[in-house]
Amino acid sequence: MTRRGGRSCAALVAAAALAVAALPSGAAAGAAPVPPKSPVGSELAWLLGATAYLPLSDPIVTAHFDATFLTKVSPATLNAVLEQQTPGPMRLLGLADVTPDSLVATVAVDGNDFTVRLRVDAAGLIEGQLLAPTVSANLTSWSAVDGAIRALAPRVSLLAAKLGSGGTCRAVHAIAPAAARPLGSMFKLFVLGALAEDISAHRISWDQKLTVTASSKVGGSGTLVTVPDGTVLTVRQVATAMISVSDNTAADLLLGLVGRAAVERQVARWAAHPDLDVPFLTVSELFALKYDYFPALADHYLSLDRVGRAAYLASTIDSVTAAEETAATVPRDVGSIEWFASPQDMCRAFAGLDALQATPGLGPIGTVLSVNDGGVALPRSTWSRVWFKGGSEAGVLTLGYLARDTAGRTFVVVAMLENPTTAIDEETASIRLLDVVSSAFALLHRSA
Repeated sequence: MTRRGGRSCAALVAAAALAVAALPSGAAAGAAPVPPKSPVGSELAWLLGATAYLPLSDPIVTAHFDATFLTKVSPATLNAVLEQQTPGPMRLLGLADVTPDSLVATVAVDGNDFTVRLRVDAAGLIEGQLLAPTVSANLTSWSAVDGAIRALAPRVSLLAAKLGSGGTCRAVHAIAPAAARPLGSMFKLFVLGALAEDISAHRISWDQKLTVTASSKVGGSGTLVTVPDGTVLTVRQVATAMISVSDNTAADLLLGLVGRAAVERQVARWAAHPDLDVPFLTVSELFALKYDYFPALADHYLSLDRVGRAAYLASTIDSVTAAEETAATVPRDVGSIEWFASPQDMCRAFAGLDALQATPGLGPIGTVLSVNDGGVALPRSTWSRVWFKGGSEAGVLTLGYLARDTAGRTFVVVAMLENPTTAIDEETASIRLLDVVSSAFALLHRSA
């Protein structure tokens, strides 16, 4: 949801097909090789130096990435992630799994080691690029998983579940799975669900046009805030941005399209705590409450009942130009001004979206949720589908995944961290929480 100057969870795992984190110590031992003389090797050689010349121009991007990749990841998104995650040229340290059209490389950037997975198409253009955390999945028992997540925050929840017939969530392992916690940008799954209901009812279409205006732009995560005023996009493009790069402007555009009441109804379908999300805040409203004249606006809002809060949003907050969340170094009302749900609620949301995408006309849901795997890097030999949505703000970090294995079994893992008094070190916690999630999926697969 936010950019707070460091490497946030949104920056770490929200870019379509791009996420970065440090490798374990010693991963790049040995002499540094050179890129292979092959189509994929040529693109690796280009990539190694390209990060020294950011931002890359649109012609350069289109000269190296194929059209399918660029339908998922725009040049602006690619540059935004590269500029934040690779502050300097890459130095090749190691190679593995090399074929003429794919490889895995270990590189050094600014004193840290990273892993790069690269794949090119028949024309030698990059069709898949993933800079992803190499999570160890070395937590080989549920007790080890529990210990790892409990060490990250004073309040934690975890649900590792298998989806049963009818989309039921059968818990295999859990910590406080019914506790409602702040979601950060994971709330966008509810917006996607409400949108899907309206498309199914033919009130909205995927090809319907939306216009990005100056008044609709919201700071924090995403790239639509940087596009020219008047840019016209389809609903499908906006939905893809909302999920794949957690775009806040996209979320508010779609929330405005379907209406606040529709999203509140969607929360009531999936969550056991719907009253906590009434009125359902836009990102702009949440930022205004927390980062303009704090705590005056927030304190007044919290003093009101539900009807009064809705009126206050309409009469006052919606006229405030919301500040980007740049000044927050400590949590601000994360237990009272946020979006709230439990891991069980979010499992039902993933299950509900899984059911919706299987209905006629709603197949794009699966594509939207598959663009970005959140850096979990589950092996393709075992997992045929991975959906992701996470969120963060000071004191909040959440990761949620649905994954289907090659045997056709579907699992959901939702992990939530909350610290109401101290900001979570997202760079460290995100890497460790990805290890928790990856290990949970490995344990689910073995136990199913």
